[in-house]
Amino acid sequence: MENTTEPTTGPQAAGLRETKKQRTRQQLAGTALELFLERGFDAVSVADVAAAAEVSKPTLFRYFPSKEDLVLDRFADHQDEAARIVRERPVGQTPVEALHAHFIAALAAHDPITGISDHPNVIAFQRLLYSTSSLEARIAHYTAREVELLADVLEAESAEALPARLAALYLVTARHELGRANWRRIEGGQSAAEAQEAAAAEADAAFATLAQGLDRTLTART
Repeated sequence: MENTTEPTTGPQAAGLRETKKQRTRQQLAGTALELFLERGFDAVSVADVAAAAEVSKPTLFRYFPSKEDLVLDRFADHQDEAARIVRERPVGQTPVEALHAHFIAALAAHDPITGISDHPNVIAFQRLLYSTSSLEARIAHYTAREVELLADVLEAESAEALPARLAALYLVTARHELGRANWRRIEGGQSAAEAQEAAAAEADAAFATLAQGLDRTLTART
């Protein structure tokens, strides 16, 4: 007869545990976001989230170090994005060109990370994010990690730590500020389609400005 019990040891068991942990994380974050959007971030406590998710506060904190991370955890999926784009760029392309091309493609796809998305759920999330001071402050934690990862890639190519870190700061900041400007367009009443042309032009101008300085020190991939 087939054994239907779950394994308790070995790679399969580890995979199952990780799947369960990820499912729990998603449940906690989803429950929290629903409460925050309904009542406002400051009006909901960690205890409220734990009760709604039917877990204890210590259990919640094992998954999320802070209340803000319940909202911002999804940003962790993008922390290595800039570094990955630069690391995997094609031969002959500079880091600035690689990030520029990726951002323009993301704009065309109305990727929420660019700020150009008029899906109601995205708009509600962005409004919560940009109207809550503690969330904006916590974003700095994720941004710092994004800079570190990109700087590591750039330094590996140039063997110069300071120029690599400065370049990473400029590039990561540009991506974030372009996204914020695009969100203001959507918040101001434009649709994603209406905001697309101006957003692309602004991105072209921003990356062109960066290229004028950074392409002197960040070389094309060979």
